Amino acid sequence: MDNLTVFTEFLLMDVTHSWEFQVLQGVLFLVIYLGAITGNLGTVIIIITDIHLHSPMYFFISSVALLDLGSITVVVPRAVVKSMTGKKTISLAECAAQIFLYVLFAAVEFALLVVMSFDRYVAICHPLHYGLIITPSLCSQAVAGSWASGLVYSAIHTGALFRLPFTKTNVIPQYFCDVPQILRISSSDVQFSEFVIIALSICLVLICFSFMFMSYTNIFSTVLKMHSVEARNKVISTCTPQLAILLLLIISGAIAYLGPIANKPSLKNLLTAIFYSVVPPFVNPIIYCLRNREINAALQRMFNRF
Repeated sequence: MDNLTVFTEFLLMDVTHSWEFQVLQGVLFLVIYLGAITGNLGTVIIIITDIHLHSPMYFFISSVALLDLGSITVVVPRAVVKSMTGKKTISLAECAAQIFLYVLFAAVEFALLVVMSFDRYVAICHPLHYGLIITPSLCSQAVAGSWASGLVYSAIHTGALFRLPFTKTNVIPQYFCDVPQILRISSSDVQFSEFVIIALSICLVLICFSFMFMSYTNIFSTVLKMHSVEARNKVISTCTPQLAILLLLIISGAIAYLGPIANKPSLKNLLTAIFYSVVPPFVNPIIYCLRNREINAALQRMFNRF
């Protein structure tokens, strides 16, 4: 025990030691980050400025866009600085903060997607009661509840990971503090408690997924009964983006938590991490702009004003 080393900072390793590759990686991250900022902030601005989009569904969409912006901001700017300057160290407190915020934004976004599925279910299956059920106060309570549940889950998750000191190694073969990588170098007690938390999280996710599956099953069964092609297309254009984002979030989460954990940096490991940490916040506004007819119309009205 006298020779035991307790690490207070971590080393974020690169795929190669080539300075050119690191600069190229930094430029790629910067382009993706600027694209994500443009897309998500643009979505929020369109929804706020266009009176036709002042409805509960678009209130939730703007909230998801802000969460995506926060999620990618937690990871990418520091990765850009690291690639450009070559500074590989990150303190224990910074690493814990990065994991806490990343898990927080992901958990709140998933909770909001559950709420959005209920919103679409009421709007399509019970349209006459929509104004009575989905009220502004209920929307505010749903967002507040999503944030509260995300804060609790993220605090438990981060506290379990960092409750004991790190003594194995401080090398993380990743460009940011990734939960699986931190779990790999933690003590066996932390690994056991974290596996229990992840198992309970999977059960909770399955329950929420079952609720969303029933909601969208009822939605599409109602859509098939519609005689108006225009009404059917409008419903599909508002539901398919949410389903696409939900599917992307579940796939990225499964890859992050259930995939193999790399012991050394590699290009495959880098691309996998980019897929589940950077691609969803970058792609989500593109999905909404391509598939949602009302956002497309609002975007066209904005261009016409200018």
